[in-house]
Amino acid sequence: MTPPTTALPALPSDWRSATLLGRAWVPGNLAGPSPITVRPDGTVIDLAAICPTVSMFLEQGDAAAAVRALAPTSRAIGSIDALLSNSRPDFDDAKPRLLAPCDLQAIKAAGVTFVASTLERVIEEQARGDASRAESIRARLAGILGDNLASVRPGSEEAARIKQVLVEQGAWSQYLEVGIGPDAEIFTKTQPMAAVGHGALIGVHPKSTWNNPEPEIVLAVDSRARIRGATLGNDVNLRDFEGRSALLLGKAKDNNASCAIGPFIRLFDDGFTLDDVRRAEIVLDIHGADGFHLQGKSSMAKISRDPAELVEQATGSNHQYPDGFMLFLGTMFAPVEDRGAPGMGFTHMHDDRVVISAARFGALENRVTTSDVAPPWTFGAGELMRNLAARNLLRTH
Repeated sequence: MTPPTTALPALPSDWRSATLLGRAWVPGNLAGPSPITVRPDGTVIDLAAICPTVSMFLEQGDAAAAVRALAPTSRAIGSIDALLSNSRPDFDDAKPRLLAPCDLQAIKAAGVTFVASTLERVIEEQARGDASRAESIRARLAGILGDNLASVRPGSEEAARIKQVLVEQGAWSQYLEVGIGPDAEIFTKTQPMAAVGHGALIGVHPKSTWNNPEPEIVLAVDSRARIRGATLGNDVNLRDFEGRSALLLGKAKDNNASCAIGPFIRLFDDGFTLDDVRRAEIVLDIHGADGFHLQGKSSMAKISRDPAELVEQATGSNHQYPDGFMLFLGTMFAPVEDRGAPGMGFTHMHDDRVVISAARFGALENRVTTSDVAPPWTFGAGELMRNLAARNLLRTH
C-alpha cells in the first residue's frame, strides 16, 4: 500500500496563496459530500452550509473571492495532511477523505489535441487494436509525415492542403480529421458524479490488453461557458478497444473508476489565470509493482487548439450545460516504451501507481485495478439530492 500522501507533493507548490475548491466525504451522523477549501495554515474547511455543491460555487460572479471570504468563518474538519493521508483505497470511514472536486457538472473531454497523441490514435486505428503492429505503422507514418503536423493550425488552408496529400497517399484518418480539421473532437468521458478523486483506485476494463493513462489538465467551466479554474485528470484509455473501432470509444473511455480528477480545482484569481494553464507542463510517473518506472511530460505549449477554443467548441447555442462542465484538454503523452515483449509497447499492470503532477496544480495519484474490482459507482445525482435534503442543505442559495 502507498505510504500516506502529504500536502507537500499533492498540493500546488504555492498552495498557501492558491484558492482551492474541492470535495470531501465528511463522516458523522449525517455523512455526505461537502465542498471544501484549504486555509493557508492547512486547515480544511467545510463549505456545504453556505453552498452545498461545487457546481453552485462556480456559478457565483467571483468564485475565488467567495471561497476566500468563507474560509475564515466556516466549519473546520481537520488538517490537509490528515485528509490526504486518508484519501486512499483502504480509507478509514470515520475520517474525511477526498472525492473528485466536481459534482453535478457534465464531464467532457477533447481528443487528439496534440500532434504526438494524434499520430498514436492513427496508429491504433491502422493496427486495429493489435499492439504488435504499432511499431511498423509508426515508422511508415513518420516517413510520410515527418514533422509536418507540428506547426499546422487546425482548420487552416495549410491543414486542408496536408489533408489532400495524405488522402492521395492513403494515409488519411478520422483522427487526423479532428486533429487538424476545423472541428475538435469533444466527447462525454463519463457521467456527472462518476469520477474518482485523489488516492482512489482507477479501473481498466478486464478484457483490455493494451491501455494507458492520459495525463491532462481539466478545466472547470460554469453554465455560461466561463472558465473558472483548472485541475488535473487521468483520462484512462483502452488503446485496443478504440483501435478496433472508433465506435467503441464509449467502451474504451467510460468504465467504472476510469476517470480520475483532482486533487482540487485551483480557481482563477489574481495569482493564477488561464495563461498559467497555457504554460503548464504536466508530468506523468508510473511506478509498477514489478519495478517498472516510466516518466513522460506533456507541455501545454504544444497543444494544437487553445483551451478557450476547445471550450467554445464544447458549448454555445447548440449545446448547453446548466450545471456547468469539466473539460479534459487532451494529452500529448502516449507511452510507446516496451514493458513486456519487444514491439508490444506499454500497457498497465495491476497495482501500478500513477502520479500526474504540475507545479501549480499539485499531484493526482491513483493505483490501477480493473473496473470490475474497483468499488462500484453507487452515489449519483439522485443520491446526492437525497443526502443534501437529509442534511437540511437543500434550500435557495
